[in-house]
Formats: sequence, C-alpha cells, structure tokens
Amino acid sequence: MTSPPPPPSSLLRRLPTTRCCCFASASSGGSASASVRLGSLGGKQRRGHRGVAVMAAAAAGGGGFEARVARIASTIRVIPDFPKPGIMFQDITTMLLKPDAFRDTIELFVERYKDKGITVIAGVEARGFIFGPPIALALGAKFVPLRKPKKLPGEVISEEYSLEYGTDKIEMHVGAVEPNDRAVVVDDLIATGGTLSAAVKLIERAGAEVVECACVIELPELKGRDKLGNKPVFVLVKAD
Repeated sequence: MTSPPPPPSSLLRRLPTTRCCCFASASSGGSASASVRLGSLGGKQRRGHRGVAVMAAAAAGGGGFEARVARIASTIRVIPDFPKPGIMFQDITTMLLKPDAFRDTIELFVERYKDKGITVIAGVEARGFIFGPPIALALGAKFVPLRKPKKLPGEVISEEYSLEYGTDKIEMHVGAVEPNDRAVVVDDLIATGGTLSAAVKLIERAGAEVVECACVIELPELKGRDKLGNKPVFVLVKAD
C-alpha cells in the first residue's frame, strides 16, 4: 500500500546512524524525495574524514524510492588513503557491480528529467561517461562528452578552471550543443564544484540552457554548490 505524500514542506528527521532510516517530502511540483542515512558508506574523495555517514536523497515518481536510494547508498564504498594519504576515495565501481543498484541510479535520474524537455545530457570525463549515456538514451536526448584537453579530435571550445595548484581545462566539440538545447550536466560527484562550474559555463557559451547539474554523490563540506551560484544541483547520495 502506498502512503499519501507528506505536505509540501521539507521535513528532515535525523535518526541514529546505526539504523537505516528514511524520511520523505514532496516538492511543490509533486515529486517525492527520500533520504536514507547509513553508517560506514561514502562518495569520492575527501580529506580529514573520520567515520563516514551517508545520506541518500532522490526524487522519484512512484512508490519504492526509499528502497532504491538505500540500495544505491549501500553499494558505495570508501577506500582510505587513495590516491594519496589523507584522501578517502569514494568508490562507485562497487555500485556498478550491482545491476539493481546501477539500474536504480539511472532510473531515478530519468524520472526526474523525463518531463522537462531535456535535449542534451552532458557527461563530465570520466565517470560522467558511465551515467550520462543511459540517461540520454532513456530521455531521447543526445549525449555530449565534456573532455580533458586534447582528447576530442574535432574543433573544440574550452573553459579553464582552477585547481588546488594550477589550472585545468574542459573541452567540448563545436556544434555539439545548440542555442535551443536544454542540458543537464552529469558527473559522479560534486566536491569543490570547479569542474561542474566550468562545464556549465562551457555549455552556456554555446547558447544552450543548463537546467541542472546531476551527481550521484555530494561532499557538502567542500561547498561545491557555492561555485555554481544559483544553478540547481540534484544528488542522490550526500556523504557527511
């Protein structure tokens, strides 16, 4: 039996991390969102982290979303001191080994964007290439790879962004995105937000509208959303 949706305010209820616990809220658009807080899980990279706790949040139309986000969160592992000491690498490859969890991830993104007129899914190298193509296929949108310098063979436009030490660039083929396109930028994780911010600027320079950024995992303590200004970011799992 499906429970009726809660009122349109966002109600957060934190329970002990030793248990799997859920809350649900409904947005003004009527979509449901669920959160599952699990102990000993995580996202991609973070420094100075002790005892990872994961909060999974997902917008999905229809019942059973609590089970889906819990399944996704439970398959993500943390690798300590990789690629160097002090880094907790948040590994999504273990999720890819679980077809049900991988399918849940793709379906939750598709459910969010299926009625929003999305024409472009732009995947950020490299893990955005894992999630972006199946989302694009399901939506009937084109997939546009955003790559590191000198990886694309044709004429490109590029956007530079800052790293902790130095700078880097992200590139896109000229003509891959058109002025009337509505795009979602997809990556596995938002950390400091530098790459996503550059991706948004790159697509907007081509005249397209970036509707939202979508990531599997977020590290909120790194405040990556700050670099994106008012651009919305949708995540499935928050590691805190």
